[in-house]
Amino acid sequence: MTIGRRTFLAAAAAALGGPLLARDGRDYGPNAPPIRYPDPDIMVLDKRFAKYKIGNTPIQRLYTGCLWAEGTAWCGQGRYLVWSDIPNDRQLRWLDDDGHVSVFRKPAGNSNGNTFDWEGRQISFEHGNRRVVRYEHNGKITVLADRYQGKPLNAPNDGAVHPDGGIWFTDPGYGILMDYEGNKAPLELKEAVYRIDPKTLKIEKMTDEIYKPNGLCFSPDYKRLYVADTGASHYPEAPRNIKVWDVLDDGKRLGKGREFASMAMELNGKEVAGLADGIRCDIDGNLWAAAGWVGDGYDGVHIFAPDGTRIGLIRLPEICGNLCFGGVKRNRLFMAASQSLYAVYVETRGAGVT
Repeated sequence: MTIGRRTFLAAAAAALGGPLLARDGRDYGPNAPPIRYPDPDIMVLDKRFAKYKIGNTPIQRLYTGCLWAEGTAWCGQGRYLVWSDIPNDRQLRWLDDDGHVSVFRKPAGNSNGNTFDWEGRQISFEHGNRRVVRYEHNGKITVLADRYQGKPLNAPNDGAVHPDGGIWFTDPGYGILMDYEGNKAPLELKEAVYRIDPKTLKIEKMTDEIYKPNGLCFSPDYKRLYVADTGASHYPEAPRNIKVWDVLDDGKRLGKGREFASMAMELNGKEVAGLADGIRCDIDGNLWAAAGWVGDGYDGVHIFAPDGTRIGLIRLPEICGNLCFGGVKRNRLFMAASQSLYAVYVETRGAGVT
C-alpha cells in the first residue's frame, strides 16, 4: 500500500511538534518485531526534510560483527557495498542481489575510508600502511600517496574524487595514535587535507586550518568542499563542527574556510554536541553526516540543508562512523555504525561517484 500525501505530511508535522528525546530501546536483533510505519527513528526536524522521508520504509540492520565499521562505498557496476572493519584489518562486501556478506580483503592495511574513481577503481585510505592506494582492474595495487615533503603521512582517513581526477583526502592521524586501528607511531605532519594530482601523483597540501580533518565530500556542483572536524577528540579548544571551503581554479585551490554547521543541538532539554565523521551530499545539496559520541537520540545521521540548518535525523543504536548512497537508483543510504551496517531508503539520490 502506498501512503497518501496527507497522511505522510501529518506524520511529518507530528514529528516537529515536541522536544527531541532519546530513543526508546528499539530492538534490531534477528527476532525483533517489525517496526510500525512511519519509522519513528527517521526524524523530521524541519519541513524541508519531509519530502526526503519515505513513510513506509524501515531502518534495517544488514550485518553486525565488526569492531569499528567505517568507509562505506558503493560499486555501481558490481552492485555491492564495500566497507572497512578497521581493527580486524579487513574489508567486507555486501551483495545487492541476495544480501550476502563476505570478507572482501584481509589484510587490508587497516583501511578506513573507501571510494571509487570515475573509472570504477576502488581507492582506499589505509591507517596501517599510512598510504592511499588504488586497486586496479587487474587486481594490482597502485600506491598513490604515502609521503609528503619527505615525511610519512600520518594515517589517511577519508577522501573523494573530483571530476578532474584529483583525489582529495584527509590525514588526521587516528591510525597511529594506538595499535588498535593501525600501528602506533609519532605524528610527523600537521593534520591536513591533501590533493593527489591524477597525472603526476604529486601531493599538494590544500589546507591545514582545521584541527583533525575527518570525513570529506564535495557539493553536487563541486564548487564547495565540506570537511568534518573531529579535533575535539584530542584538542579541547577545537570546535565540534563541519567546515566548508569554496573550491577555486577548477578544483586546484581553496578559499578561506568557514563553519558550515555546528554539531551542537538540544536533546532532552539540554544542549549536547557530538562529532561528525563521514559525510556525503545528495543531489539537492543537502549534507548527510555520520555522527555520534553523545548517546541515544543523537547517534546516527544528521542531515543539513545547503544553508547549514539541521533538517533531519536518523537515529541509530550505535555511533555512526560513515555512510554513502547506493543501490540501483542510488536512493538507499548505507550507514556503517560501530559494530554494524544499516540501510534505509530515502527520497533522494547521492551526488558524485559514491
